[in-house]
Amino acid sequence: MIITDIADGLSRGVENVTDTLSEAFFEPVIRLGVTGLSRAGKTVFITSLVANLMDRGRMPGLLAAADGRISAAFLQPQPDDTVPRFDYEAHLAALTGEAPRWPESTRAVSELRLSLRVQPTGLLGGLSGPRTVHLDIVDYPGEWLLDLALLDKTYAEWSEDVLQRIGARPQAEAYLAQAKATDTVDKLEEPVAQGLAQGFTEYLQEARLAGFYDCTPGRFLLPGDLAGSPAITFAPLPAPDNPPRKSLWREMERRFEAYKGQVVKPFFRDHFARIDRQVVLVDALGAIHSGPQAVEDMRRAMADILSAFRPGKNAFLSRLLLGQRVEKILFAATKADHLHHSQHARLTGIMNALMREARDRADFAGAETQAMALAALRATVEETIDHDGTPLDCVRGRLLSSGKQAAFYPGDLPEDPARLLGPAREGAETWLDADYEVMSFAPAKLSLKPGEGPPHIRLDRAAQFLIGDKL
Repeated sequence: MIITDIADGLSRGVENVTDTLSEAFFEPVIRLGVTGLSRAGKTVFITSLVANLMDRGRMPGLLAAADGRISAAFLQPQPDDTVPRFDYEAHLAALTGEAPRWPESTRAVSELRLSLRVQPTGLLGGLSGPRTVHLDIVDYPGEWLLDLALLDKTYAEWSEDVLQRIGARPQAEAYLAQAKATDTVDKLEEPVAQGLAQGFTEYLQEARLAGFYDCTPGRFLLPGDLAGSPAITFAPLPAPDNPPRKSLWREMERRFEAYKGQVVKPFFRDHFARIDRQVVLVDALGAIHSGPQAVEDMRRAMADILSAFRPGKNAFLSRLLLGQRVEKILFAATKADHLHHSQHARLTGIMNALMREARDRADFAGAETQAMALAALRATVEETIDHDGTPLDCVRGRLLSSGKQAAFYPGDLPEDPARLLGPAREGAETWLDADYEVMSFAPAKLSLKPGEGPPHIRLDRAAQFLIGDKL
């Protein structure tokens, strides 16, 4: 295992040197990772970002677009031949068709290359011609990102942590009873192992629906071609004293290590370790609606996510000697169009507070981080209605359930994020002084003018933070 890790490190080092020299002297490449916690809207974000970079009429916050320095944008085959292409055209058709609908969610890694023709600025800008900057967008499930935290844990540590964390959750009652009734020192019986893995998977599915974010291992929810394999046929169990060889515990331990070595590490090596800009999309409004425990779970998840990154500056020599680092990380609260603009600053403040621990760690390492409230595709319009003589700032949109138009007021977010984070850290079960609602809207029918991408909220500012310095 050690020899394999050394060989992998040397291989990555050679790739880093080649990529760094190529980008320094030829055409720059920005590898942008896009991931998100459950129901955050990764597919919509990528689709709208690409559409708005190709037709830049709604991108004034991206300075290179506002200045007219981007003369063209065009799609090219992605450089990784073994990675599926992000199906941009099908997703855009779903969002902008006669009967618009939300596209299918992310279930595996995919990639898309968008090339931008940019006129350089500065002293030599007028003397040199335009250059090409490649934006490689890598889309992957957030559950897979959370798996990276498993690399630093043993099976015993992971089991103890999981069982302690889920002990009071009603979604886990059935699995906890199943695990308690299992004798872990008995000889492995495959049906027993499969039953435990199935029981734990059912808990993870229910926990995700309830708004929890610590739903790992991620391949249990999105198994792909691993379905039924021993690498995902394990579950957390109480640790016995001196379990014998070939016991259920020992086999679960072996499979946990196989999952790390054969599933998680290849993902890190082949995709994640090559990313230098990252977006983490978060459905913060959904977590707030689910209650204090979901908010605290989200805060811990974001801290775990950042622990998986290697934040820092990607200076020329550091990339040659130390490898690629994630130098910019955007934590974005999605679905800002579900709130009136008067509350967007409060949502951004809540995101800043949620990611404080993660942000401090990244800033210390030299990376840039930012929190933002955005909507990659605006599905609502704003209006103020009178309610018993009191004006309410609402949003109006087409309901996903019925297709009917409806006005919606979710409740006032607090100006002080501590009013949410305090009860969340203390383990409160409900909000004592407020009730926050959520509504599911369908995409609105669009009528786009030539040169305009889909309507959005702050997508241009997100693009400026992520790639503006390279343009």
